[in-house]
Amino acid sequence: MGRYTGPRCKLCRREGVKLFLKGKKCTAKCTLDKRAQVPGQHWQKPTKLSDYGLHLREKQKLCRIYGLMERQFKKCFRRAQSEKGITGENFLRLLERRLDNVVFRLGLASTRGFARQMVSHGHFTVNDKRLDIPSYLVEVGDIIKIGSRSEGLLLKIKESVETSKERGVPSWLSFEENNLVGTVRAFPTRQEMAIPIQEQLIVEFYSK
Repeated sequence: MGRYTGPRCKLCRREGVKLFLKGKKCTAKCTLDKRAQVPGQHWQKPTKLSDYGLHLREKQKLCRIYGLMERQFKKCFRRAQSEKGITGENFLRLLERRLDNVVFRLGLASTRGFARQMVSHGHFTVNDKRLDIPSYLVEVGDIIKIGSRSEGLLLKIKESVETSKERGVPSWLSFEENNLVGTVRAFPTRQEMAIPIQEQLIVEFYSK
């Protein structure tokens, strides 16, 4: 199964919440504000979800926020299970440490989808080493820069930085706007990961 390439607004309508998959466009004109019902040709009145349904929807919501497919998502969860600490928090921390997400959090891309595309095309370096793996997990002290061959994207990146100022850069990262350089100061805590997710429901989903 390939990556979803359909309308992003349908995903928000399916989950019943704004996932902000289109960046600033989600706040300007959101389909969810006009049509809150679940997408489909024959709309039916929503019914109460079972426990399994609640767990599944929470899992799907997180999958769609980070733009991952099931196989990659589950692989990341299994790694979180093997680490010490609370599995749910470990899982969210691994997702936050992905290079494409860090590029998005720094404001160098307006959406995670655009960040993933730029990373895949090799437009960023980590510690002066060119990387094109969106799932690469950053470490404390890593320095993220724009590649020397990506000067053509500077205008687009600066526009993203300007529009993402309202969102701000999380405290576990630092960003030099003049040089467009980001640094990983620490691993994020649960309080620093502003994700509207009940991760315990996802842990229970995969524990069945």
